[in-house]
Amino acid sequence: MRGGGGWISSERATSSYDLVEQMYYLYARVVKAKDLPTNPVTGSRDPYIEVKLGNYKGKTQHFEKRTGPECKQVIFDMNEVPTRVPPDSPLAPQWYRLEDRRGDRKGKGEIMLAVWMGTQADEAFPEAWHSDAASVYGGGVFSVRSKVYVVPKLWYQSQCDQSARSGITRQKPAPTAEPFEEQLVLTVENKLSPAKDELVGRASLPLTNFERRLDHWPVHSQWFNFQRFGFGALEGDKRHELKFSTRVHLRVCLEGAYHVLDESTMYISDTRPTARQLWKQPIGILEVGILSAQGLLPVKTKDGRGTTDAYCVAKYGLKWVRTRTIIDSFSPKWNEQYTWEVYDPCTVITLGVFDHCHLGRGETPGAGKDSRIRKVRIRLSTLETDRIYTHSYPLLVLQPSGLKKMGELQLAFRFTCLSLAHIIYLYGHPLPPKMHYLRPFTVNQLGSLRYQAMNIVAVRLGRAEPPLRKEVVEYMLDVDSHMWSMRRSKANFFRIMSPFSGIISMSTWLGELILPTIFLYTFLIGIWNFRFRPRHPPHMDTKLSWAEVVNPDELDEEFDTFPTSKQQDVVRMRYDRIRSVAGRFQTVVGDMATRGERFQALLSWRDPRASNLFIVFCLCTAITLT
Repeated sequence: MRGGGGWISSERATSSYDLVEQMYYLYARVVKAKDLPTNPVTGSRDPYIEVKLGNYKGKTQHFEKRTGPECKQVIFDMNEVPTRVPPDSPLAPQWYRLEDRRGDRKGKGEIMLAVWMGTQADEAFPEAWHSDAASVYGGGVFSVRSKVYVVPKLWYQSQCDQSARSGITRQKPAPTAEPFEEQLVLTVENKLSPAKDELVGRASLPLTNFERRLDHWPVHSQWFNFQRFGFGALEGDKRHELKFSTRVHLRVCLEGAYHVLDESTMYISDTRPTARQLWKQPIGILEVGILSAQGLLPVKTKDGRGTTDAYCVAKYGLKWVRTRTIIDSFSPKWNEQYTWEVYDPCTVITLGVFDHCHLGRGETPGAGKDSRIRKVRIRLSTLETDRIYTHSYPLLVLQPSGLKKMGELQLAFRFTCLSLAHIIYLYGHPLPPKMHYLRPFTVNQLGSLRYQAMNIVAVRLGRAEPPLRKEVVEYMLDVDSHMWSMRRSKANFFRIMSPFSGIISMSTWLGELILPTIFLYTFLIGIWNFRFRPRHPPHMDTKLSWAEVVNPDELDEEFDTFPTSKQQDVVRMRYDRIRSVAGRFQTVVGDMATRGERFQALLSWRDPRASNLFIVFCLCTAITLT
């Protein structure tokens, strides 16, 4: 369906648009005009087309000095006109003679247009100029329409190089996106002094030349030539003449077996590897109806009064959607329906509500930032198969003054299962692809790579027309989720303790049967390790304690007094470093809590499919053991 803007190829996908209220519109498609008369005063032709219906009036752009302008816009509500139901073909436009106010048609020219009644399922809906945005003109017209965005496919680019001087150096992986516009630039510099480096050679290598690896096997190495700038007191152009210097031996590849993380793992929406060859068939279809919002608060002032120009953004997998903008309304009604293919049931769809602040009345959109109102997350594993959910979700935001409700967002969901066997298979496997376990990245690397990937996504979506602005993309991707917060740390602690509380209760109940087995097993381990006992008294392990690799600043911090005796800037730097380290622990604890909640959902029915499978498994196991 064009309204969903998707690329769904499954036969189970429908175009009924049945999750939202059917809203009828009058579509007037103005194609072109011909034989228009000239202006009797100026003698020129600067035509535009104006459509009126009651108090509504819409105008196309002017076409200077043209007798046959072409234009494709205007929408307004009206009854008693031909009705079109997709997937019927579009209505053919017809020529109509123009007349003046006295009804005279002679010599007034003709206009070609098509008029029909349709709903938001019509493929013309996303490109239409809506009556609820009639006050927007110029470049702002394009920015208020609904759009579908496709996130660029992200790859990890990794390399190791070998040269005669430096030996082998392994570089950190870096994310990159298709189409590959960047180049891998290698430079060799000669350190003349602690404060001065001299460029010796440079090589710019297109990423399209490198191998795309789909597994963990080694890649083929290649030799690349360096170019260098001339040395010595050369005059004129000779000083910058490029000369052959040396070669570099590289192993460079684009990793296709990883999933490039650009979002928080706690709310991940896609787990597929980059390479399409490694994708499995979809397990289901998710249909989402973005219905309306209620009780939104004013977020800006226009003409001396508070107002909100709201739109909604939904993100799942590689597909982002944005509804049209409803101008000056605290209770906007979108009634737009979108569809996604689902490849893993343990994923999350994120929907955010924003205020459009780049609207101009006949002027170019402004340069401010769209205000974020709040977002809602729905975990797909909580949705039963083939059931329609309609619910209003509160838009809660935590501010320095406390928790505040910004309104409510009404949504409709339906998950359709395509392969139950595939779902059962996925429940027994971890979320990320296996390369994340065969050759895992460190926690520091994952944080840095995710930040780079978010920047790439924000830049690419910001170059679309109309753009999905950077502040919107960053908010949807949780750009600040790594920042330490006492509230988040407490929340993650209690989240991770909740699944363990059930385990503790179960262990108390089964203690009489399990404890003897545990003590016997511990006795056997102790006997087995007797021959590996240390022969000398243990001493400090310098590697385990990191005493061998400690840097001077860490030593200075360790031997600092309490309270500190350092300067304010040093204390500030160390405090920010502690927050950074604590943020990483907070992220790890949050991931562990998410996994614990998945296990707890087996009996709490928060994941209906997993609970069904687990209960059947327990029953079969009990019968077998009996």
